[in-house]
Formats: sequence, structure tokens, C-alpha cells
Amino acid sequence: MSMKPEKTTAAMGRPRKFDTDDALNRAMYVFWRKGYLGTSLSDLTEAMGINRPSLYAAFGNKESLFRKVLDRYADGPSAYLHEALKEPTARRVAEGMMHGVVDLGTDPRNPPGCLWVHGTLSCGDPDDPIRQELSARRASSEAVLCKRFERAISEGDLPVDSDPAALARFLVTVNCGMSVLAATGATRTELLQVVETALQAWPK
Repeated sequence: MSMKPEKTTAAMGRPRKFDTDDALNRAMYVFWRKGYLGTSLSDLTEAMGINRPSLYAAFGNKESLFRKVLDRYADGPSAYLHEALKEPTARRVAEGMMHGVVDLGTDPRNPPGCLWVHGTLSCGDPDDPIRQELSARRASSEAVLCKRFERAISEGDLPVDSDPAALARFLVTVNCGMSVLAATGATRTELLQVVETALQAWPK
């Protein structure tokens, strides 16, 4: 759903109107294709159809824009993660998340792979604030999954000797791995084979 177009000021002081919601979506796909470090301000302004002063006025700097893009990505293309957590069993949660990764990573309308994984791999410096942001989001996802699997144990849905933190890390690892495979040309059939293999290791 689009937001009301906002007025910003261009470099020569002329008023400029653009749809910030649409511009943010366009930025998301640029970062998704090129990764954070591989994306230049020129790439962004060209794709968003705005100039640099307008970008800064509406979204802040590149880092600030990328954080907004990550939120948009979480609420949009990767919303399947939230939906999977609503499944009635832990196994269904795992299936929903892994199938969501396959669907997203092989959808011809999207860049292959995952924006989050692509962004992480492009930031090699451990002190890079974007890498730290992505690491924090990964840890948050693991914590949410861990809590869901703790609930599954208490409900008798998982064996009492299951390790919820290890299961959460296992699921995140498989999903990240499949995203890398998708980005390097793996087919949907190949990724679904990974899902089936991972499910064979799931506690019964």
C-alpha cells in the first residue's frame, strides 16, 4: 500500500514529489541484487528516480536507507517467516520456513537468493555497523525460533530431550545455505531435496 507522496527539496531548491513507498521498494531490489557494499548511491538514485538531496531528505544516508529496506523486506518478501511461526507443530514451522525460502529464492520475479544473506556476505569487516545489524537480526530470529521450540517441548510436540536453541540454529543455517545455493543457480528441485533431507534429521 503506497504512502502519500512527500515533498522534498532538490539540489537547486525546486520542489520535487515522489512516492516514498515505491522508492523504498525500488531500493530494496537494488540492494537485493547487489548487496550492501556493491550498491552505490548512483545505483539507488537511478532506480528510485530521485536525486541525492531527495534521498537524504526522505531516508537519511545509505546505511539508514538499508535499515529501512531490511524492515520492508521482513514485512514483505520474507513475511513467510512470521506466517510459519503460526503453524501448529514445530515440524510444520520448519517446513513452512524452508519452503518459504525455496519459494522466495526461486521466484523469477525476484533476484535469486535472499537480501539478508546477500547483504551479510558482502560485509566482511566484523566491525561494520551493517554487518552488526544483520548479525543482530539473525540472533533475534534464532531467539524467536528457540522460544517457539521451547513451547513445542512443553506441549509434548517435541521430545523432552530436544535442544530448542540447536534446532533454531540448525533451521537458520539450512535456510541461509539454501539462499546461497539459490543465488548461485540451484534449481527449485534441488532446493526441495535439501528440505527433504533436513526434515529427515528433524526430531520425531
